[in-house]
Amino acid sequence: MNKQLFIRIVPALVFTLAAAVNATAADGHEPPRWADLGWRILNIIVFVGILWYFVGKLAVNFFRNRRRTISDTLTNLEDRRAVAEKELSAVESRIAKLNEECEAILAEGRRQAEALKADILEEAGRQAEQITAQARVTAENESRAVLAEVRAVIADEIVEAAEKALRSKLGAAEHEKLIDNSLKKVVLH
Repeated sequence: MNKQLFIRIVPALVFTLAAAVNATAADGHEPPRWADLGWRILNIIVFVGILWYFVGKLAVNFFRNRRRTISDTLTNLEDRRAVAEKELSAVESRIAKLNEECEAILAEGRRQAEALKADILEEAGRQAEQITAQARVTAENESRAVLAEVRAVIADEIVEAAEKALRSKLGAAEHEKLIDNSLKKVVLH
């Protein structure tokens, strides 16, 4: 490979020098001296050979290493791209799982809310029944109290009416006698 590169460079240099010599001769200068041109070409070939001998391996190694570095970098980039794509798919699957988990959590929340609603309604029904039962008991107690009060009022009115009737029928002496009898019965018993 080194010889091929050298073989390509030398004819290009010779052609370039020949063109330069012909250009100077065409401008009215002295005709070219071919021997001088030959020595110059030989000088350039020796210089390029020496340069190639000392620097050629370094240049070839530099470019090989550079090519290898670029190739390794590209391979590394491809590997990193593959890893990144795997991570992206993993993240996308986690996002999909998170969406599923969110839906599951929302469904569970709705179910718990419905259960809580049912419990609240059941408790409210029980409390309503207790309040109704308590209201019935209170109403019955109040109706008994009112009935007892009405009876007491009626009894008082009956007693007053009976007293009035007895006063009008009984005289004062008979009245005193009736009170004494009542007091004796209460004291004796």
